[in-house]
Amino acid sequence: MKHQETSRQIRKEINQSFQQLKETYPLLKWQDSIGLSIFLLSIIAIIAVSIGWYKTLIPTWLMIVINAFFMGVLHEIEHDLIHWLYFKKYKPIHHFMLFTVWILRPLTVNPWIRRKMHYHHHKFSGTLHDVEERSVTNGERWSVKRLLMTPDVVLGGLFRLYQMHSDMDREVKNGNLKEETSLTLKRITFLSIIPVTIFAHVVLYFFFADMLMNWMNGQFGTHLGFPYSIENILRSLDIITYTILLPNLLRQFCLHFITSNMHYFGDLEDGNVIEQTQVLNVWWTFPMQLFCFFFGWTHSIHHFVVNETFYVRHLGRKQAQDVLRKYGVRFNDLGTFRRANRFREYSPK
Repeated sequence: MKHQETSRQIRKEINQSFQQLKETYPLLKWQDSIGLSIFLLSIIAIIAVSIGWYKTLIPTWLMIVINAFFMGVLHEIEHDLIHWLYFKKYKPIHHFMLFTVWILRPLTVNPWIRRKMHYHHHKFSGTLHDVEERSVTNGERWSVKRLLMTPDVVLGGLFRLYQMHSDMDREVKNGNLKEETSLTLKRITFLSIIPVTIFAHVVLYFFFADMLMNWMNGQFGTHLGFPYSIENILRSLDIITYTILLPNLLRQFCLHFITSNMHYFGDLEDGNVIEQTQVLNVWWTFPMQLFCFFFGWTHSIHHFVVNETFYVRHLGRKQAQDVLRKYGVRFNDLGTFRRANRFREYSPK
């Protein structure tokens, strides 16, 4: 098929450009060391800034912003780890890194389970059973509901659960998905949020509910509040809430907004990688790109060349983007917001 030949050519030319980059800068071949160094520096930065905030040397808003940035870097490390790009031969280090980036980003799903969902995403991107992207609102019409559910993989997932399961059942009936695969996807999607992700989200739900009640008490003279035991638990979790959960909420909203709108959904030609994503780097997305390490700039490259690290994609993005543009990958197709992320015109049933 023509799109397969074109994809092979894109892959070949991007790989060649990356190889030239590594020959120019041989240090880039020290893949494990670079990944570990970025991992450690990000963690040190998060700890240092959090201590500075605790000692009132850094304002809360600045701490949240800086921590969110470095947690965005750790997300890229996790993504590389999911593709086994660091310490594949040294499994204890690999799994230690994977565990650490998860605990520092507890609003995300279990990364070992996500690995299965992510591989399925690459194989079936944009389909009704692409549970990874659909879980972050890809394919839905834009509304206040989608906006509120964009960072939330727990309540947001529950709202989408029935529709996703119905779609997968229909895909099985139509012969587009094996029943065994459907059952596995349904099971691991639920298991992926137990217990860490659910706990982290529940803490935030109570935190924001407490803030709302305090605001109402100040505005209207009411006496709303949680029982003392719950208030005590919330206060004991303040450090985690402010230094870990709130930065991650900002980071996760930005990432999910970018990824759900740079991926296409629902009307793609089977196996056509060219139709799966666009490059989304329009100027007004810059603040959001900052907290997901410019995901919209480089993730399309990853769909063609999956076995390359995020920092090489960034260093070589200009040449790679030239290749994508030459072969028809879209750039800043803002009509995706109107079309509910369809590649072509959206036709509601």
